[in-house]
Amino acid sequence: MRIILTLIVGGFVVFCGLLVAESGLFVVGRPLAEAPCILLQQAATDEKPEAATVPAPKSEGLEAANYADFNAIGGPAKTVVLGAKDPKAEDHETGFKLQLELSSKGAAIRKATFSNGLHNGRPSGFDDRDHKDPQPLVLLSPVRYGDDPEILPMANKELVFVKQDRQFALDRLSWKSLDVETAAETASFEVVIEDAADEPILRVSKSYTVTVNSYLLEYQVTLENLSGVEQEVRFNLRGPVGLDREAFRSDMRKVVGGFITDNTDKDEIVASRKGIQSSFFSRKVGLKDATLKYEEAQRTGVEEQIGDAKENLRIGQNLPDREKTHFLWAGATNKYFAAILRPVPDEGKDYCEWVEDKMAWFYNPDGDERGNSGDETLGLDLSIKPVTLGAKGQPNASKTYRFQLYLGPKDRALFRKNELYKKLGFVQVIDFMACCCPAGIIRPLAFGILALMKGMYGFIGNYGVVIIILVFMMRVVMHPVTKKSQVSMSKMSKLAPRTEEIKKKYANNKVEMNKQLMALYREQGASPIMGMLPMMVQMPIWIALWSAVNASIDLRGAAFLPFWITDLSMPDALVRFSTLTVPLLGWKIESFNLLPILMGLAFYLQQKLMPSQATGSSPQMAQQQKMMRIMFPLMFPLMLYKLASGVNLYIMTSTFAGVIEQYVIRKHIRKKEDQESKGLVAATSKTGGKVKKKKPKPFYKNM
Repeated sequence: MRIILTLIVGGFVVFCGLLVAESGLFVVGRPLAEAPCILLQQAATDEKPEAATVPAPKSEGLEAANYADFNAIGGPAKTVVLGAKDPKAEDHETGFKLQLELSSKGAAIRKATFSNGLHNGRPSGFDDRDHKDPQPLVLLSPVRYGDDPEILPMANKELVFVKQDRQFALDRLSWKSLDVETAAETASFEVVIEDAADEPILRVSKSYTVTVNSYLLEYQVTLENLSGVEQEVRFNLRGPVGLDREAFRSDMRKVVGGFITDNTDKDEIVASRKGIQSSFFSRKVGLKDATLKYEEAQRTGVEEQIGDAKENLRIGQNLPDREKTHFLWAGATNKYFAAILRPVPDEGKDYCEWVEDKMAWFYNPDGDERGNSGDETLGLDLSIKPVTLGAKGQPNASKTYRFQLYLGPKDRALFRKNELYKKLGFVQVIDFMACCCPAGIIRPLAFGILALMKGMYGFIGNYGVVIIILVFMMRVVMHPVTKKSQVSMSKMSKLAPRTEEIKKKYANNKVEMNKQLMALYREQGASPIMGMLPMMVQMPIWIALWSAVNASIDLRGAAFLPFWITDLSMPDALVRFSTLTVPLLGWKIESFNLLPILMGLAFYLQQKLMPSQATGSSPQMAQQQKMMRIMFPLMFPLMLYKLASGVNLYIMTSTFAGVIEQYVIRKHIRKKEDQESKGLVAATSKTGGKVKKKKPKPFYKNM
């Protein structure tokens, strides 16, 4: 059982180590992006002619088009900024939380930046965590990829005339920018499609509106038929792209889709997730691998392979009973923030019926083979179903598509407080790294711990202190289970010489060997299962606590001490210095982090207090235990050296608390062994809890 336990613990350590390695802990991330403050005014530059014919690349199912009889009329290139601070809002409470830098190219968002406003009582929103010169955090930004000079978030892409078999790449055209409604903070753009006679046949207009003190912006796309005949058209829309990584070394970015299920008893919001990297322990195809396979299939030109590869990129393809689920929203997320695009259903509907398809994409601008140089990002697209517009002047001559875009933190309290967010199940974007435990167990536990942390922070005011107190509280609650486990392991350790004798004596008779071992365990009150079972019971609780600390948006930018651990979401960086590269390994080190060193000391003390192997036991077991005592204190500080200080503070506190707890338990075990050696046994509750002397057996029972 000692070997089995060692293998289980060692396997779990290796498994977690692979998780850390897979997360990109030792991969050099790109430096923090510079995010200069956006001036709160409208800027304009004339870079493109007002009229342009912009053909789109050939799309699936369309023949090569002759564009001679169609023109797309836009306007000069402009940049419009929405979301200025309200000058009357001295305390920022009525200011805008978002600043949008809009581009006339594709009527898209060039940058989405956190602006003024409060979050959990802290002013000025979120910054980029640059310790030298923090700037407002840019959530969405352009992506330079492939043949496109830049890919802009929320751009209108292909506009397709279905019957005429014509399409236009509106994301490459500069739209005409209309006057900005400063009172409502609304900006509008439009493009007009003309025929060969320069007669307008279709107008596409698009508007954005930002709201004071809200992370939710509204925008809509309107198609208006300007001709005297019916027109059947459809279009594609790019969703959020350019979301940067938030984890300091690991990449937790994902595309998430929200769906409602057909359930007569209760409608339920379910989520479909696809990470930017495929996990080595999962059979599901990750977003990076799926995109690479799709690009390879396109190069080969085999339609069947293209279809199969595209299916892996479809949002929601991994949900069971897909025919019973209906699309609600899709979003791109990183560790702390989300950009969620929601098509607003028509009146009286619970979900949109005019969204035809939704796809997730992985972008690797520099094309490096491993796709981990730091410039990678992800995004998503929506395809809108064809619509027939009546002739000009008819009631059905225009169609308006409304959208809502959430750009903000992954905050459960915010999602529960806002009725719309709660109804749409935005809480599903919060993803805990549940490791080897089912998410159905970890999520409720982690959310409960997050609520407890918020409650404690209300009167403590320091999340570092909250983490320390919470760890000790958990240790106290779980102490009876831990104590039982340690006592059982101690008994098993003492029985090691006798179990070895039984194994040697009955080496050729497994049945009798197991029978003798079980008799020995019953006689001594030991159980190999009780040594492992309490650990298995505790594991989900500790993983949930780790997950809650790791994913809490409230720890981002929160300080523990003014001179050390000034941001619980970053490495503690007691002393900063110029970047050093570790020879052979290639690791980049920019600071001296004290927490991992203290963690190594805590692991060493913990290993010293672990029940040692009894004399006379197997030399192999003793050697294994010795190796574990050496490897644990060295391996964990190396793996966790650049982890967020809040997580390391939790691990270090938990380990030191475990050292204290083991000292108390070892003292209890020694006291109990001394009593037994003197012929004393522990009294039951019926005797008032006092120690009583062991009664000798009657003489006739010894005969």
